[in-house]
Amino acid sequence: MQNQNIQIPRSLFAFSLLYGGLCVLAGVLGTKLASLGHWPVLGDLAVESGIFAFLLLVVMASAVSELFGQDRANQLVRLGFIPLIVSMVLLTLVIHVVPPAPFWHDQDAFAKLLGQGARMQFAGLISYGTSQTLNVYLFSRLLGGQGKSLVLRAWIASLLSQVVDTVLFITISFAGQDLPIMQIMEGQIISKLVLSTIMVPPLIWVFVKLGRWLDTM
Repeated sequence: MQNQNIQIPRSLFAFSLLYGGLCVLAGVLGTKLASLGHWPVLGDLAVESGIFAFLLLVVMASAVSELFGQDRANQLVRLGFIPLIVSMVLLTLVIHVVPPAPFWHDQDAFAKLLGQGARMQFAGLISYGTSQTLNVYLFSRLLGGQGKSLVLRAWIASLLSQVVDTVLFITISFAGQDLPIMQIMEGQIISKLVLSTIMVPPLIWVFVKLGRWLDTM
């Protein structure tokens, strides 16, 4: 049997490494609620900090779709489940199984910040897979697809996928509890749409340009 040398484009390799790391980091950053300040008409906006990493995931999946096609971007999204699940399992083991050192007194704070119940972990997996797949699909199909209206396609796809992500995550996580779910959704959706509008258009241009540059090195 002959050995076949499989060459991976430099940009795809680099983006895949960064994508996997950000999948893990998004969950860690999400433990902090960040203020986006006061906006005219919209009022005070706040969002969980994981959105900054998650929007980079959206941008990278779209960039891979632009550079290598929809199928390759969908593979990247599916592979993202691996670091997500591994990090969830390890955090659960470290929090609930591995005992803290006798002289370390921050176990409760550590568990409070990084521990998530099974329901929220499940919600995160569902919302991640659905919204990222939707983003790749919309980005690949809108306005003529690959090679056309790059920034506009990325912006529209990110807006719609963020709405779906928020609705799924909050519904699965908190349905049946005595919480103002609709108000939570509204605030998160508005905040994420604002960030998508600020971050996604310039970043998709940067990552596509960066990818093409890496592949010419």
